[in-house]
Amino acid sequence: MPSRPLAVIGNVNVDIIIGPAVPWPTPGTEILVDHGEIRVGGAAGNVALTWDALKIPYQIAANTGDDHFGHWLRETFKQHSHAWPVARTPTTFSVGVTHPDGERTFFTIPGHMPVLTLQQVQDNLDIASLQGGVVLLVGSYLTDMLTQDYDALFAWLRAHGVEVALDTGWPIGGWTAETMAMTRRWLQQCHHILLNEAEVTALTDTGSVPDAMSELAKIMPETCHLVVKCGPAGAAGLYRGKRIDVSAPTVTPVDTIGAGDVFDAAYLAEIAAGSSFAAAIEAGISTASHAIATLPREYRAAG
Repeated sequence: MPSRPLAVIGNVNVDIIIGPAVPWPTPGTEILVDHGEIRVGGAAGNVALTWDALKIPYQIAANTGDDHFGHWLRETFKQHSHAWPVARTPTTFSVGVTHPDGERTFFTIPGHMPVLTLQQVQDNLDIASLQGGVVLLVGSYLTDMLTQDYDALFAWLRAHGVEVALDTGWPIGGWTAETMAMTRRWLQQCHHILLNEAEVTALTDTGSVPDAMSELAKIMPETCHLVVKCGPAGAAGLYRGKRIDVSAPTVTPVDTIGAGDVFDAAYLAEIAAGSSFAAAIEAGISTASHAIATLPREYRAAG
């Protein structure tokens, strides 16, 4: 059980998952797929579901739309959603089409996520009880109004003795010069950076994870933990100049959606429990590997 409090801030939405689709259908036609599911999604939603399954106490700051999907999301997180604002918009949903190789394609409507504000986040969280803990920020390029106030959010958390972990996700508009500069500014204020291989190499305009980690090491705080999630290859970590490489077990993926979010949740649970950096990375890999290989999804490997 973590001895330090945890919270997540960001996007909770609905995922409509179908597939696998092969080949990609021709416009104007229809195909049958083997699997379909409507479930809670979004990076913050996936993190919260993982903590729920692992019986980890947490807080979550999010919002929903004012339709039946929004009601369903608030009911799912009934113990946490009493202060969630309800935007006068449709609830954000994503249609995810899976492919035979385990990859997927998403179609997402903006919905409620862009209108979550800093004040709403502050109203959502019991900041006094989070002192000494870690807050994970996710969905950075989807929560437009909140993202505009990230510097103020960082300052507010820092003033209350809360560490910041950041998993930005992939920017909808691509890695423009403006997006890269903004993201680098955020990284300079973090205690934990949790990105995937594609994100770090694009952010640093490098061709490999080692090169990307070396570039980020030049700008991130000395006390920052950098983690790069590399899918089936495992993950790499960098802390105070020392690199750690942890391999992943060989599994047959059933559903990889949200794997990085599951990793984040398990990693931070171990950090909050006082485990070592290496042990936290191992826990993230182990939990995520088991999750993607089980249906219905399980979050803790047997034994």
